[in-house]
Amino acid sequence: MNRTMSVAVSGSGSGRAWSVGLAVATVLTTALTIWLSLGLYDQHDRAQRRQDILTAARQSALNFTSLDYRHYDRDSANVLQGATGDFKKQFAAQTEQLTKLVAANESVSEGQILDAGIVRSDEHSARVLVVADSKVTNTAAPKGESRTYRLQLDLVHRNGRWLTSDVEFVG
Repeated sequence: MNRTMSVAVSGSGSGRAWSVGLAVATVLTTALTIWLSLGLYDQHDRAQRRQDILTAARQSALNFTSLDYRHYDRDSANVLQGATGDFKKQFAAQTEQLTKLVAANESVSEGQILDAGIVRSDEHSARVLVVADSKVTNTAAPKGESRTYRLQLDLVHRNGRWLTSDVEFVG
């Protein structure tokens, strides 16, 4: 009879060990699933931010390189809409002078973005290099001439949008 009790006690201990092992495995699986899900969410968030930065930089560079004297008010407003900070102030301050200059020369610039790449970025700021071509026609070049621009754009994230805070011609 002792033997039977011994077997029953031994079987009961094995069942408990099995239950504890199953509970531990469940907790570990749940923790791993949560950890992987958070990592996937973070990766998706970074990829979306990267795409938003590139889209904003491309649009800003396109607006900056696509200006038509016949619609300069609209074109300069497009540049200003995607701008902030010192860049916005400087461009706005020069708009009146630029309006006269592009009108006098009948300047038309048709920009095309060839490539863009992020140099650095975080949640609040980014630096992007953009290569753009532009066909420029004016009174001095009525048949047009091609120009290639290499632009460095600094962007900041404000009110849910990426805005250009600085533009430099590089290379």
